[in-house]
Amino acid sequence: MKTLPKDGVKQVLIVGGGTAGWLTACFLAKQLGTGADPGSVRITLVESREIGIIGVGEGTFPSIRGTLATIGIDEARFIRECNGTFKQGIRFNHWVREPGAAGADHYFHPFSLPSQRPGGPELLPYWLQGAAGPGVAFAAAATMQKRVADASRAPKRPSDADFMGPLNYAYHFDAGKFAALLCTHAQSLGVQHVQATMERVALDDDGAIGAIHTREAGVLTADLYIDCTGFRAALIGEALGASFRNINDVLFVDRALAMQVPYERPDAPIPSYTISTAHEAGWTWDIGLHQRRGIGYVYSSRHTDDTRAEEVLRGYIGKASDGLNPRQLKLNVGYREQHWVKNCVAVGLSGGFLEPLESSGIGLIETAAYLVSYLFPHDGDFEPVAKVYNEMMKARYERVVDFVKLHYCLTQRKDHAFWTDNADAASIPDSLQDKLAMWRRRAPHRMDFVVDYEMYPPSSWQYVLYGMEYPTDLYANARTLPRMEEARKEFATIEQVSHRALADLPDHRAMVEHLLQRGERKIA
Repeated sequence: MKTLPKDGVKQVLIVGGGTAGWLTACFLAKQLGTGADPGSVRITLVESREIGIIGVGEGTFPSIRGTLATIGIDEARFIRECNGTFKQGIRFNHWVREPGAAGADHYFHPFSLPSQRPGGPELLPYWLQGAAGPGVAFAAAATMQKRVADASRAPKRPSDADFMGPLNYAYHFDAGKFAALLCTHAQSLGVQHVQATMERVALDDDGAIGAIHTREAGVLTADLYIDCTGFRAALIGEALGASFRNINDVLFVDRALAMQVPYERPDAPIPSYTISTAHEAGWTWDIGLHQRRGIGYVYSSRHTDDTRAEEVLRGYIGKASDGLNPRQLKLNVGYREQHWVKNCVAVGLSGGFLEPLESSGIGLIETAAYLVSYLFPHDGDFEPVAKVYNEMMKARYERVVDFVKLHYCLTQRKDHAFWTDNADAASIPDSLQDKLAMWRRRAPHRMDFVVDYEMYPPSSWQYVLYGMEYPTDLYANARTLPRMEEARKEFATIEQVSHRALADLPDHRAMVEHLLQRGERKIA
């Protein structure tokens, strides 16, 4: 018989810091209160000084704006303390075909939805039928965001409220500084911080976690334990034995080399998108922060070696890499079949990791932290909430896997084995193959997706699918598209509005520095 806390769940122990630990602490403190209030939950986070933050991911998805607003961090403070900038999407260079081949050398995944005026036609089917004109990419035809981002404009104006603007956006930031901000903020909300190194996990008679033994703070106990120990997964994996599903047969990259690169001059333009460039055995990310660039090469150890990987990275960066030493990371790509076992729940890398291509890492932390706070088992009955949590997290990971694989499997590149292996049907999940089969004769639609399980909206799938030049033949359904002339006018309007937006929206660096100055005025 399982043992439930007599008075319900009153104490939560988060083991491990970083973004996963501290973001979860902030969510719980805002949702549940802290131990200072009658009936609230005592939240403690224990982390070791000896364990650093991995800090690879410096990009986010637009959901981060709602997260920051929910936990109570204003935009200017975030930009100031995290060396932050704006992210309007991802530019993919050489993913469709190798450099020098005939055809477009890049495509763009914008964060803004395809434009649709009230009562107007959905534009994608008409774009497929040529209503936007020859050679116009879907992302450029259906939203003004690509033109704005290409011109190094910001997605918002100085007069716009926090987390608001005419274009959808996320952020780039320094991961270590973000964790430090969350740490400070969580403690201001009443979260207790214990710095101690965990030495072992003790299980109780039911096989649940009974205590955490630490070197400096002795024995720590709680009703609910949250595992944020990263790839080690010391609680959910080592102690409770939750199985890990490795998916390197689908997503091949398992190594990363990262550098922090200075700008050539302090006033250098800052791209407001991530630049993802495909290479022989993986891809580089190039992220512009306020004071530096974060650049890294994510690659498959089965298709190259570490020496060659460093050559590729330095070749991409050029002379700016001279004298810099890259940081190497080994990536455990996959996820737990169960993220919540007995009185322990995994958040962050302890639950899974799916490579940083579309910034899913922090997005999955956001989802997990929100679910823990929303499903919180006040009465101590873990089984029903664990069932819901496990179902939702597993489904979300599966759908992220499909979305990330979509970028790889449609490539036309045949210049290296990494790309031909990715296009091999044997490496494509059945669930993705089923979607692609449907989309050969009709465009993706919101009915193809279960919203509560999806991290990326249908528009993101559309931008990537047709950025990768997927051939959808609507000939059989052309009679269902009677509003061709309306669609042509809408595409023309979007182009006209784009030019006005270039004049209305500020330079990206100037907008960032405006927020920095606003934050400094608040401090003063």
